[in-house]
Amino acid sequence: MSSTPFRVAPLEAGHDRTLFNCGSEPLDSYFQKQVTQDIRRRVTACFVALTREQRIAGYYTLASASLLLSDLPAGIGKKLPRYPSVPAVRMGRLAVDQNFKGQGLGGALLADALDRAIRSEIAAFALMVDAKDEPAAAFYRHHGFIALPTSPLALFLPLVTARTSPST
Repeated sequence: MSSTPFRVAPLEAGHDRTLFNCGSEPLDSYFQKQVTQDIRRRVTACFVALTREQRIAGYYTLASASLLLSDLPAGIGKKLPRYPSVPAVRMGRLAVDQNFKGQGLGGALLADALDRAIRSEIAAFALMVDAKDEPAAAFYRHHGFIALPTSPLALFLPLVTARTSPST
């Protein structure tokens, strides 16, 4: 993201979260009131897109997770080891401040999350998300994510696919 006016960095105590407003009360409230507790408890990591003036333009969270082998599409599951589940990275939340929407920041944050998951020394099969609604699911499908057959709002992208994709 060096060619954009944003820099992505881990959330720090000095970052001002009070002005952030993506228009979704649950996402705003979580970011303003709870994310630091989750970071301290080591249940999530949070990354923010900062403007040159250090204003938070967007954020996402990552945590470890697993996907049940039986939940994956048959064509994908049959190529994996016969364990009950495979390791994954969960993007719990992704939000862009209303003042920065329409600039491609959501896709850039997604690309950053994929890059972090791919570069991790801890093995993971996929990046997974739980889309909050159909428009969010469409955003992820546009970026190559696959819906789980039994849950169309739960999507995943095999990291081997992301690694070879020209967008990452």
